[in-house]
Parts: sequence; C-alpha cells; structure tokens
Amino acid sequence: MDQAPGSPQGPQDAQSLPTCYRHSDRETGIRCTRCERPICPECMVNASVGFQCPECVRSGSGTGHAPAASQPRTLAGGTVSADPRLVTKILIGLNLALFLVQLSVGDRFTERFELLGLAYVPGLGSVEGVADGQWYRLVTAMFLHGSVIHIAFNMLSLWWIGGPLEAALGRARYIALYAASGLAGSALTYLIAEPNQPSLGASGAIFGLFGATAVLMRRLNYDMRPVIALLVINLIFTFGWSNIAWEAHIGGLVGGVVIGYAMVHAPRGRRALIQYGVCALVLIAVVVMTLVRTGQLT
Repeated sequence: MDQAPGSPQGPQDAQSLPTCYRHSDRETGIRCTRCERPICPECMVNASVGFQCPECVRSGSGTGHAPAASQPRTLAGGTVSADPRLVTKILIGLNLALFLVQLSVGDRFTERFELLGLAYVPGLGSVEGVADGQWYRLVTAMFLHGSVIHIAFNMLSLWWIGGPLEAALGRARYIALYAASGLAGSALTYLIAEPNQPSLGASGAIFGLFGATAVLMRRLNYDMRPVIALLVINLIFTFGWSNIAWEAHIGGLVGGVVIGYAMVHAPRGRRALIQYGVCALVLIAVVVMTLVRTGQLT
C-alpha cells in the first residue's frame, strides 16, 4: 500500500540514514555543525569543532578557506577521488573499443594509424608515415594492438600496475605520466627502428607505469623484489621474442622513471611546477627526436 504524504514513517524508513544534500545517492550520519545539513565524507571540511559543508565554508565560517584545501591528497599531491581507478578503466575501455574497430574495419584502419616512419603502403596506395607529416601516428599507435594475446597481456598489465599507481598519484598526474611515457616510447621507436617497420601497442606507456611504480615503491621503502622480477620478465620478453618493438619499451621505461621520480620526490612548495615541468621536458625530448628523424628521412 502506498504511504500518503505526511503519514508516519514505517520502521524501515525510520532507521535509514539521511543522504548528503550534495550527493543524493550517499547516505551519511554526519551533519554540518553550522547549518545541520547532512554531508558525506567528500563534502566534509574540517572546522574548529566538527565538520562543515562547502557552502558554509565559502560563506566565511569555519576554517575560512576553500573546500579543496581540506581535501585529502595523494603522495604526489593529487586529489583523492571517489573512484581511484577511473582513468585506468577509461584507458582499458578505449583500447578495447579501438581493437574492436580494428577487427571490424580490417588492415586498412590499422595501416592508417599505426606507427610508421616512412614507407609505401600497398593497402593505402601511397607513401605514409610520420616523416610525411603524419605526427598523429605517434599517439594513435599507443591505442592499437596486433592480436588478442597482445591486447590481453597489455590490458592485464595496465589494470595491475595502472590502478594502484593512479590511486597513488591522482588522475591528472597519472594521465600526464601515461601520455608522456607512451609518446617517449613512440618517439624512440621512430628514431631508431627501420622506417618501413610498423609498430603499435600500449607497451611504451605501460613500461612507463612500470618505471614510475618502481620509483614509488622505492620512495615508500616497499619490498622492491616483486616489481623488479616482473620488470625483468618483461624485458626478457622484450629482447627475447621477435616482432617486439623494444625501442618503445625502453623509451617508455626511461620516461616513466624520470617522470615518476619528479612526481614522488618534488618538494611540496614547488611540487606541481616541478612535476609538470619534467613532463614538459620529456615532451620536448619527444619533439626533438621526431624532428631529428624526420630530417634524416626527408
């Protein structure tokens, strides 16, 4: 039977917690000490007594500073988010979606977006490559894969390594690390590999995550043996199997170590400047390698 408006609450309703006034899907037992509205942990701001909601803080009461200033921070200074693996999930979904496109469209799609220095591509009927001005291949190749085993291995590695690292760095810094490491791998491949040798895969970015994870574990004084063993195994596969672009792995690894060190060791006072400054330096190195190789091929 429906309950009429204004009728007494049933036993179940009487026991339920109120929901946060800013997030209606989150129950909470905490109320703002000033306006007494229910607030969830994400909205709580430390006050001299208890917690206050963001609106009361902005109005000049309590701590007197913006709510973001009281939010918990990661080791690298990033904001702690409700879903610490969101970016990793999006990256995995994007890679899987593009792999399905590869399977559906066929080789023509892959040949259009894989990493290639400079070569005639019969399927496209023209000379293609980064040296021909197709710099986008440095990026698009990071999201393409050559087989089911290839993408399965990379996505499992991304989930195992990327998820915890995203939680430790925060979303913005994690994205910067992933993108810069992947581009460093693509640029080194373009610089060293034969210009007619195509390359594709997220391995460069993932090796960057490996490198940053090693730096982070060292910073936290964790046991380094598991990550070192995993990295050695991956390097054995890198140099022991044919048809693997080892240049992307090494480029991504070096980029990840450099950026990871800046992420976890930057002094707090200039943390963001140093962290993103180092990312910018890695991107400058990517541009320099690309220009040098383009000059050699044209």
